[in-house]
Amino acid sequence: MENIDHLAKRGIDKGYFASLTTCEWVTRNQFLIITGPTGVGKSWIACAFANEVIKRSESVLYKRFALLMEELDMAHRDGSLPKLRNQLAKFKLLILDDWAMAPLNARNRQDLLELIEERIESGALIITTQLPVSEWHSYIGEPTVADAIMDRIIHRAHKLELHGESMRKAYGIYREDK
Repeated sequence: MENIDHLAKRGIDKGYFASLTTCEWVTRNQFLIITGPTGVGKSWIACAFANEVIKRSESVLYKRFALLMEELDMAHRDGSLPKLRNQLAKFKLLILDDWAMAPLNARNRQDLLELIEERIESGALIITTQLPVSEWHSYIGEPTVADAIMDRIIHRAHKLELHGESMRKAYGIYREDK
């Protein structure tokens, strides 16, 4: 957390951010949604929160959202779904990075609903995404399931809406060939 660049114009309210760094929301099994354009630091900030949670001797699991959906699909096929669900439930904080980068099918929607429902009782969740929350309903697809998923996420979530230029560009991480 000490390495967060508060000088970058990303729309981070320092007071609100400081309140989140206490990780009380993790203790309460609440969620954090981090939205913003590519490169603005969503994943980096999510990992900073993960480090804070680990410092408090709690367990954390980081998953790229599309890859987790693939894992759940495979677990359905090979019969390991209960084992995978139990594994996911063991972590106090689950990070779903790059939400909405791949389309959802009916099975993915149901798996997502079950995953979110499980987190309500067992742990916290961070979702990072380029997709504004106002567009999630369309992304999820089926209206009834979308309503159920959204209701479970939104009403227990803190939100960080980041703006600005890519931090990779600002720090010169990408090399430009001339």
